[in-house]
Amino acid sequence: MKSFLHPITKGLTRVSEYLITFGPFGLFAVALLDSTFVPLPSSADALMWLITTAHPRWMVLYALVATAGSALGCWILYLISRRAGARALNKFSEAKQKRVKNLIDRYDMLAVLVATLLPPPFPFKLFVVTAGVFRFSLLRFMIAIVAGRAFRFLLEGYFAVRYGSEAKALLARYYPWIGLGIAIAIVLFVVGRKLLKRGTAAPVEQTLETGN
Repeated sequence: MKSFLHPITKGLTRVSEYLITFGPFGLFAVALLDSTFVPLPSSADALMWLITTAHPRWMVLYALVATAGSALGCWILYLISRRAGARALNKFSEAKQKRVKNLIDRYDMLAVLVATLLPPPFPFKLFVVTAGVFRFSLLRFMIAIVAGRAFRFLLEGYFAVRYGSEAKALLARYYPWIGLGIAIAIVLFVVGRKLLKRGTAAPVEQTLETGN
């Protein structure tokens, strides 16, 4: 198996290294491919750190380019999964499929947004495929993808500008906690908002019943 995968990995590495030479255009291509079914050894995150460290004043542009490439890749994967139907989920275990579907059914676009913020090995693509297979609203899906990816790439860009060559090591150490913290904060905000709405709705219903 390793002898079979080695040439593939080597080939993908060459493709990735070739795309890196094109700067922001390469970043767009890597982000697009990495968000579909073609995982590249040099991810969009690594390329974002690299070119932002070299040209810090273009950080915002690079983040927008990476976001656009990633969003387009997710859109393509969503459409492919929507067309393929349940077959697109065959590579994932039934337990994971059920868990992710339940999360999307319960939390809607919030589940997709949180998934975009969490780093590997979190199964982000399973959320994209599941959204496509079960025909989750494309508009809400894309809003969540763009918002989450934009935040992620802008944060990486900020670290690259602020800390230079040390940014990669710092993000590798702290981003999982940053992403998890933001995800928890979003969930708590939404849950708190729902509870607040229920709390204010109950007295109104009681008042209406008393009036009748």
